[in-house]
Amino acid sequence: MKILLVEDDRKIGQFVKKGLEEVSFAVVWVRSRKEAEVAADEGPFDVIILDIGLPDGNGLDLLTEWRKKHLDINVLILSARHDVEDKINGLNLGADDYLAKPFSFGELLARLRSLTRRSAGQKRTVLEHRGIRLDLITREVTFDGEPVRFSQREFALLEYFLQNPTRVLTRTQISEKIWDCHFDMETNLVDVYVGKLRGKLRRAQETEPLFQSVRGVGYRFA
Repeated sequence: MKILLVEDDRKIGQFVKKGLEEVSFAVVWVRSRKEAEVAADEGPFDVIILDIGLPDGNGLDLLTEWRKKHLDINVLILSARHDVEDKINGLNLGADDYLAKPFSFGELLARLRSLTRRSAGQKRTVLEHRGIRLDLITREVTFDGEPVRFSQREFALLEYFLQNPTRVLTRTQISEKIWDCHFDMETNLVDVYVGKLRGKLRRAQETEPLFQSVRGVGYRFA
């Protein structure tokens, strides 16, 4: 799941970003209305976590603009405003959920997953290719019907490959997507993790790996 986090408070932003990345979510964190507008246009995102009080504008005004533009993304408002009227106003303006600060990370995560389930009819929550089945809700993976265990990073990498079958993914694209960083092209971190996937997802009778190397570029999930 890819999240756009719009939060100007450094401590809260770092806390939420770190927590979501630990459960294999991809997070883009911005701290102003202007940055949020640019990021939303560049998307796509599965959910936007939106603070109301931004240094250069009101988050509710931004939400209103998004809905006028028919931006079809789940929006969860994260706000210090506790009044029922504020919650009603946010939901009426197009928010899909409203969580008041302070909050527990567990509740935030549960609400994000609930939003994903609600939109399951419009978005794929099960990815399948070449005998691999990955469930984004239960986070279970099977290979030829047999369950396979993955670390958080391995799961995120496999999800990315399943979202782009047969497409060549560069090492830069992979590192930006999975680690949210620009890694030097000489690093072997991507190669190490692709090797982990190959080791867990291989058939004895196959000579070619499912994840094929494209020399000097990256990998293709054939």
